[in-house]
Amino acid sequence: MKEASRAKIARRNALVRRVGLAAGTGLVAWLVVMGTRYSGPTLQTLLEIKTITVEGEHHIDKQKVLELAKVKPGTGLHHIVTRVIKGQVESHPWVKEAEVTRVPFHELRISLVERIPAAVIRADSQNFLTDAEGHVLTRLGQADDDALPLVTGIDSQGLLDGTESVRQVIASGIKLAKLVGQTFEGRLQVNAENPSNFVALVQGMRFQFGAEAVGEQWERFRRVKPTLKALNVDGHGRRANEVDLRYENRIVVREGG
Repeated sequence: MKEASRAKIARRNALVRRVGLAAGTGLVAWLVVMGTRYSGPTLQTLLEIKTITVEGEHHIDKQKVLELAKVKPGTGLHHIVTRVIKGQVESHPWVKEAEVTRVPFHELRISLVERIPAAVIRADSQNFLTDAEGHVLTRLGQADDDALPLVTGIDSQGLLDGTESVRQVIASGIKLAKLVGQTFEGRLQVNAENPSNFVALVQGMRFQFGAEAVGEQWERFRRVKPTLKALNVDGHGRRANEVDLRYENRIVVREGG
């Protein structure tokens, strides 16, 4: 009888525990549901974007950056996909790199690295502004910027399409202009129609370069420049002189009238 009584008590206690566990689980689930239902709007309010900060803009308008980002104030920070916004902002020709950061609790920060104008490219009687890597920043039309070197002889369609080979030619022309500019003042013009024979024009002088080792060719000229009395280096245009650097270990100077 005692054993039967103990078994009955054990069964009753187990039933009580199961009922209590079920009730506790149900209570927790109910609290979670109710908490989500009523705290959702509060959580959204705590994490919604109230400020969109743009840093590093100089040539590009801030409003244009916001339009590209396509983010509206009030959007939840947790809904932001920074990779997508980064790609949208970097689609602008002036933007070299964009960093998009979620800043707790209400700020989205867009930091820009802009491309720097390096040359004016003349193609099909139109001028274009590019950076040192040959990326087109804007179409200038007939406008110009004589503070920058001028590169001519560029294929206009390849320029507009951003063809890699065309960009490389432009980049090489700009590097050459900087190189010559270390010795001669005044605006540099580089004719890049033939990439294996760049021609630089400055102060009424014409310099021809071969395809290889342009830096070495120019350094060879710099070493002998003081001894080349025939060169017109005063910029008054009394002579149209040509210096041909395409030959190994020698420099050819051609004098004009």
